Amino acid sequence: MQLHSLSFRLFISVTFVLAVFFCLIAFVLEQGFKESAERSLQEKLQIHIYSLLSVADLTDDGELKMPVTLQDPRFSSIDSGLYASIQQTNSVLIWRSISASYISFFPSVSLNPGESKFIKDYGNNFLLHYAVIWETHKGQEQYYLFTVAEDKQFVTDQINVFRVTIRSWFASISILLILIQFFVLRWSLKPLRLIGNDLEKIEAGKKEQLDGQYPSELKGLAGNLNALILSERAHLERYRNTLADLAHSLKTPLAILTGCIEPEVTNKRIVAEQILRMNEIVEYQLQKAAAQGERRLSGEIDISVIIEKVISSLSKVYREKRINFSFQRHGSCTIYGEEGDIYEIAGNLLDNAAKWCRKNVSVSLTHLDKNKHTPYSIVLQVEDDGSGIPEKKLEDILQRGVRADERIQGHGIGMAVVKELIDLLGGQLVSSKSGELGGMKWLVYLP
Repeated sequence: MQLHSLSFRLFISVTFVLAVFFCLIAFVLEQGFKESAERSLQEKLQIHIYSLLSVADLTDDGELKMPVTLQDPRFSSIDSGLYASIQQTNSVLIWRSISASYISFFPSVSLNPGESKFIKDYGNNFLLHYAVIWETHKGQEQYYLFTVAEDKQFVTDQINVFRVTIRSWFASISILLILIQFFVLRWSLKPLRLIGNDLEKIEAGKKEQLDGQYPSELKGLAGNLNALILSERAHLERYRNTLADLAHSLKTPLAILTGCIEPEVTNKRIVAEQILRMNEIVEYQLQKAAAQGERRLSGEIDISVIIEKVISSLSKVYREKRINFSFQRHGSCTIYGEEGDIYEIAGNLLDNAAKWCRKNVSVSLTHLDKNKHTPYSIVLQVEDDGSGIPEKKLEDILQRGVRADERIQGHGIGMAVVKELIDLLGGQLVSSKSGELGGMKWLVYLP
């Protein structure tokens, strides 16, 4: 178990809580046992006083007589730990047990007849005073204060034995519970170690994704991590494709430029055109490579705002065609994603529509009702009134390097990029013939 691991932190936290809990319980039990032992001793001293009262005898002269030998033999043994005395008014000592021969005089207290007082902290003794009034044969009343004391050591020994016993038991139980919690934590955190090991295997190239049997609490995390892994792999693949596209696109201009440097060729216009074309290719490919694909942790974006910006830009680019752009939106059009991806999708679709249309391009955004049990929430529809694309070429134009019309300038990768991005976003691209405008209709379903 590593010192900075989550398991170690939980183990130390639970151990600390257990230690505090058992310390508090031990303290409460010790205090309870101590109070119980003192109450038991008080009751025992009360019984001794009743025993003294039963053997005390008051003579006709009003003198209190006590037998030499008492019921408890400890009263007859010097310094036995059990002592007794009898006092009269004004703290006059009239009798004390043999065991109290060398004990200092017990303090007197003022009590009403029949009252008792228990003192726990008189030196090393517990004291119990009990006041009585006896009437002599002559009708005179005599006040007596019976006092019984017992050494604290007896109660202290009981408390010490109880303390050692309970602490031994609590220590044993604590060790057992710590071992149990160690194995419980190991078992509880096993899924985290499993997902960590799977991530290491993915990093080492031994696994493709997180496919272990994880608890329900970790399934969402595993799903997000898998989405992130797939997204990053798709990005890497797209960067590789972009570099390949860039190299492929530059082959023709480079070949022309190579021919232009021959001594007999002096056409500077051709060189300038090819340099401009190469610059456009590089910019386009870099822009495509910068598209981000799906990001589960991305912010919320409004697609309608992006559509309006794209339409505004295309209206300037195709100013000479005087295209009539119409845009309609129905419901909320926000999703979680990257603006660059939406710009790439909408830009390519609208650019193609503007390039192939005669005069009209129709764009609509629709928010789907959740009650329809569909995984998609937004539908982007782009239509034009152009000649459309032959059905047999619809699948081909989604492949890299294929153009619907080879006579029109382009690189044949725009729709392939659109398809890749929609797949990364978990959406769907559908094409058909426009029923209203008669040209091409593209439907983009986004989650």
